[in-house]
This record gives sequence, C-alpha cells and structure tokens, in this order.
Amino acid sequence: MERKTLIRAAIDALPTAYTPYSHFHVAAALLCKDGTVYTGINIENAAYTPTVCAERSAFFRAVNEGKREFEAIVICGGMNGQVSEYCAPCGVCRQVMREFCDPAAFKIILAKSETEYKEFTLEELLPVSFGPDNLREPDTAEGGCPHADV
Repeated sequence: MERKTLIRAAIDALPTAYTPYSHFHVAAALLCKDGTVYTGINIENAAYTPTVCAERSAFFRAVNEGKREFEAIVICGGMNGQVSEYCAPCGVCRQVMREFCDPAAFKIILAKSETEYKEFTLEELLPVSFGPDNLREPDTAEGGCPHADV
C-alpha cells in the first residue's frame, strides 16, 4: 500500500477523535500484513486515566478482529482536528506495538500531510525494549541469564 493512501486514512479519521478536554485530536491508521487497514482515534475521559490513545485504539480493533501481523502505522494529530505537528506515540503505545511487531521491521510514520512525513522503525523509537521474547524460557543448553546481553 502506498504511504499516501495510509496517511490519508489517518487524516480522514482525525475529526472523529473524542477530545472534549484537551481538544488535541490524534488519529492512526494501522496497516496489517494482509493489506487490511484499521483506524483509531484518541478517546478522552473526564477521569483521564481511562483515556485511550489512537494507536492503541487501532491495534485493539485489529487484534479484536483476529489480526496479529502488522507492517506500519501512521499517526497524525493537532489541535481541534487540524494536523499541525508531528505526533509521536507515547511510551504505552510503543510498548503495545512491541507486543505485536518486529521492532526492526515495523514502520512508524509521523505525518503532517500526504507528502510531509517522517518514518521510523519501532526499534528506533523504543531501543533496548522488553517484549514477548523476554518471557520465553531460556535455552538451558546455553545456560545463564536470558537478559545477559543487555
């Protein structure tokens, strides 16, 4: 899928964000390896803690539909539904991405427009990460701590 198409999906979702408190809209478009795209928006809550970011919203929709393999995500945001700056994922969203994505291969695209964007790998934005592979039983043939190389 072309980057412009994926970016357009995120930008088109931006006005639907629910942001009565901050008025800062964020939208995401998540590309699955099979070509399916799931959009997500930030949804605020008066208690703040239950607020959900756009990136997690997209991932949770996709996972709910049985998707487990992802290629890229576009994130855009700005005040009052207008894209105005590069909008990077928070730490919690980066950790959710790490749960499902190969850090070296998964692309995170921060977009201002279809032609103005920055692209990173998850590994670049979440170096020395903790993920599912850290919770596997160590190979007893090798011995030692599974985290010794950190």
